[in-house]
Amino acid sequence: QVQLVESGGGLVQAGGSLRLSCAASGSIFSINAMGWYRQAPGEQRELVAAIASGGTTNYADSVKGRFTISRDNAKNTVYLQMNSLKPEDTAVYYCNADRVASLDGWLEVWGQGTLVTVSS
Repeated sequence: QVQLVESGGGLVQAGGSLRLSCAASGSIFSINAMGWYRQAPGEQRELVAAIASGGTTNYADSVKGRFTISRDNAKNTVYLQMNSLKPEDTAVYYCNADRVASLDGWLEVWGQGTLVTVSS
């Protein structure tokens, strides 16, 4: 069984920074893409940033220049450095691992979510 465990959420003032971490555990051979999604109350889940195993990144327009995604393939861990946070960044942030090669076959796995609250 493959699991994703997130950490690093919390309450921060506008303009501040937070760093989210997400570690994958279990019988993992490889992970293709890892990413972060977010869901604000009453809204649909949206992609924030994603990173392929080779390092190619993709960002939502709303976070470009403020957020940076990175990963440590040896540790099966992905990070999201969030700077210049705005109240509209408030949401539950979910980690995602896509096309995970494991003993259970190919999987897509989601984390449990971590709350980020940005006060004005």
